[in-house]
Amino acid sequence: MSLQDSLATPEGKRRYVRALFATIADRYDFITVLLSYGQDRRWKRRLIDLAAPGPGTHALDLATGTGDIAFVVAERGARVVGLDVTRRMIELARQKAGRPPSPLFLVGDMTALPFASRSFDLVTTGYGLRNVPDLGAAIDEMARVLKPGGQALSLDFDRPANAFVRAVYLAYLTAVGSTLGWLLHRDPDTYRYIPASIRKYPGAAGVTRLMEQRGFARVRHHRVLGGLMAVHHGYREGGI
Repeated sequence: MSLQDSLATPEGKRRYVRALFATIADRYDFITVLLSYGQDRRWKRRLIDLAAPGPGTHALDLATGTGDIAFVVAERGARVVGLDVTRRMIELARQKAGRPPSPLFLVGDMTALPFASRSFDLVTTGYGLRNVPDLGAAIDEMARVLKPGGQALSLDFDRPANAFVRAVYLAYLTAVGSTLGWLLHRDPDTYRYIPASIRKYPGAAGVTRLMEQRGFARVRHHRVLGGLMAVHHGYREGGI
């Protein structure tokens, strides 16, 4: 089955993404740094600075991967749970954990969170929303587990509105992704998934609208890398 066919339905995307991240987990940190030219951690720290967590903050990091965001939020004094659907990612995150306070890392699905409603003050995700099979369900779950007035922040690729910029951007990601996929996995589709997922993503403005429609207020998206990336920031309605 082709990559495009795999992403054509929510269930197809669910199966494809789970298999993909299980395959790339051990190289995930390397690839993230490489594709961002070393900027990834700076972008994540910008997200965390916007959230301004501190002692007393109860935080949930979704699609936590190997825990980059979760560890920095914990360093700021928050109690943190990191959740990812890929078991190997969670194993790697746990291996990184040092002295307390370290995040609690769990395997779980961000479209069906195993937490009570109104459990957290802060929900974060890095490269999570673009990868879920049902974007609306993921935003609903983020809203459900947040306390009124709690914050949600997401870092992800954007889908440039300008057709020429978008075409150049996606062509670049396709070329680089194909090369890396072949070199590392003997499968050029491995990282061609990134531009393929961006093509089907509503982009920063679309995600902003979805968040506003699904229980968030004061939603903003901050341009990153000249608008090729974005950080979304919103507040759970009911406490503003």
